[in-house]
Amino acid sequence: MTKTYVITGANSGLGFATTKALTDRGAHVIMAVRDGNKGREAQTRLTGGSSEVRVVDLADLASVRAFADGIERADVLINNAGVMGLPRTLSAQGFELQFAVNHLAHFALTGLLLDRIADRVVTVSSTLHKRGRLDFDDLNAEHGYRHGTAYNQSKLANVVFGLELQRRLRGSSLRSVLAHPGYAATSLQAKTQPGLYRRALLLGNRFLAASAEEGARPTVFAATDPAVTGGQFIGPGGLGEMRGAPRVVQPARKATDPRVAERLWSVSERLTGVRYLSTTVG
Repeated sequence: MTKTYVITGANSGLGFATTKALTDRGAHVIMAVRDGNKGREAQTRLTGGSSEVRVVDLADLASVRAFADGIERADVLINNAGVMGLPRTLSAQGFELQFAVNHLAHFALTGLLLDRIADRVVTVSSTLHKRGRLDFDDLNAEHGYRHGTAYNQSKLANVVFGLELQRRLRGSSLRSVLAHPGYAATSLQAKTQPGLYRRALLLGNRFLAASAEEGARPTVFAATDPAVTGGQFIGPGGLGEMRGAPRVVQPARKATDPRVAERLWSVSERLTGVRYLSTTVG
């Protein structure tokens, strides 16, 4: 039976590489993209399986709700899309954009779709979650904004969310899995705020980074391998988790504290207006 995957940010970078790998395996992929024209252009480069393009603006929770309303069922949800290294920008609801897109939108989307997902939720994070800190006094980064700090916080939130979702799924047939690409060259780095940070990223892309196709391997493994269990974190198996074949890796210890997770969950429900009902979780 053909499996259906929903993946955010499916038209470029890691998202497109993941989409192509899944369709090459014969899957049906719902490509959740911000720009429909770019999504349809990317769709023309797919040669296997089947796909459909649907528009969602992760910087607007109203758009997330509308998108979720149009999904009847899926086997797997892949929370992949992200923004990185931006000057301080606000979402439609007034939240710092990296936290809004990378965490809040995916928290909301998962909650809205959870009763229609048959197999698993895969949330894509980064090794930079290890540098992150959840500043509950200033999650909106209103004081002393630094784009790298805000990005790292959002990636830590991804891991805390994915692990807490699995705790809440205990006893359910669903599973929550995490993945990270290691150091992969994508368009994400090129869209960061101009300056020394972006130049360093682009230089690293040229000489050190894996391709988007290699970087997508942990996500594809997390989304498809039947042996993957809930709560596992899949990343590259090479030195420093920078690149290599997918394997189980360990999250930062600070991401595993249930008390921090409970607090982030409560805040995320309040900010998004999406409550996870006990009847759909566990």
